[in-house]
Amino acid sequence: MEMKCGNESEKEMSFRCVQCGFSVTTLYIQYSPGNIRLMKCGNCKAVADEYIECELMILVIDLILHKIRAYRHLFYNRFSRGLWIVLLWKLSLGFLILDAYQMLAVCTTQDERSLPASFASFVGLCGKVLMGVFFGNLMFLGIILFGTRRFLNAKKGDSRCKHILLSILVSSYFKIFVIAMMVWEFPSSVVFIIKMFIVSSNALALLVITDDRLIRCIWICFAAHAMKVLVTQGLGAYRKLVLW
Repeated sequence: MEMKCGNESEKEMSFRCVQCGFSVTTLYIQYSPGNIRLMKCGNCKAVADEYIECELMILVIDLILHKIRAYRHLFYNRFSRGLWIVLLWKLSLGFLILDAYQMLAVCTTQDERSLPASFASFVGLCGKVLMGVFFGNLMFLGIILFGTRRFLNAKKGDSRCKHILLSILVSSYFKIFVIAMMVWEFPSSVVFIIKMFIVSSNALALLVITDDRLIRCIWICFAAHAMKVLVTQGLGAYRKLVLW
């Protein structure tokens, strides 16, 4: 009978128990194809990761419900390190595209979103959106990284920064609901609700990555999002003042 541990090629990575966050060496033992046994955590004595045998939709539902064990599974046990790097670039591009459309929908008028009368007005509108997205996200990520190093249990290091950035990008999955704004008209209150969900999801992601207090994670994420809004709104007001 052949016995092998799950994810043997990634022994250098640290898996986590989704219940207590304790490090575990392996998540399951595979005896034969389709025949596995889930390992138990040495700390809490519970099954280390029950999501291995769950459907993807169950994981998605638990992420929306903000269950911390779902976030631990996603950040520590779901993907390999190489795949995380690929996801970092792809998610960054998607994050910026959705951010640009959200700013276009919220920070511009209906006349500005209509077909521009001239090439100059089209360039001006694109410049407004791109500047807002660039400087807004620059301040946002800067505050996140500074706050995690200054106030949370985040260690220094290039890989640690990538892990934090990736956790913020992944936990911003509520931005995908912005796509619905391309089809239907929504009031600004809907965008506000989406942003609140993103803030709470980002805070839970920082909690899982840093193992710090939740209230500190909430304040850091709130400060980062607030600064991002102030920067984008300030750039819009400055452009209108210059044009006036």
